[in-house]
Amino acid sequence: MKKEVKDTIIAELGAKLKEYPHFYLVDLAGLNAEATSNLRRKCFKNEIKMIVVKNSLLREAFQASDVDFEPMYGALKGTTAVMFCNTANVPAKLLKDYKKEGVPALKAAYAEETIFGADQLEALVALKSKSEVIADIVALLQSPAKNVVSALQSGANTIHGVLKTLGERPE
Repeated sequence: MKKEVKDTIIAELGAKLKEYPHFYLVDLAGLNAEATSNLRRKCFKNEIKMIVVKNSLLREAFQASDVDFEPMYGALKGTTAVMFCNTANVPAKLLKDYKKEGVPALKAAYAEETIFGADQLEALVALKSKSEVIADIVALLQSPAKNVVSALQSGANTIHGVLKTLGERPE
């Protein structure tokens, strides 16, 4: 491979590292062509960009990045595919479905500005996306307000019922 081509690939990988906040390093060594094609389709449906890379070029892209990816260098062995995504837990859920077969296997992941190892797939599945966390916070904030409104409405019905009963009572 010519140096110009390598430099272009490294620059493209660097751009992807900046564009996507989360990525997973995955070993695809045991997949045949049909299984790889099915995995790519599932990735496309879940808005995951998956590319197979040379480990040496990915390492150079890591080194050129502003983030310290040195703990991930140990995972750069064998066949490596990178799954880029905008939601941290989507690739983890996809990989969990394949866990029974053992392929593709998680090597490492960078999600929510943290580096995860191959043994932390369950932790990655449990991560909540930014929109899920915001929805939880809004629900927690709305709960007390709903209780107050409900109490005021039931109190108004009670007072209305008492006044109606008193009004209908013969004197």
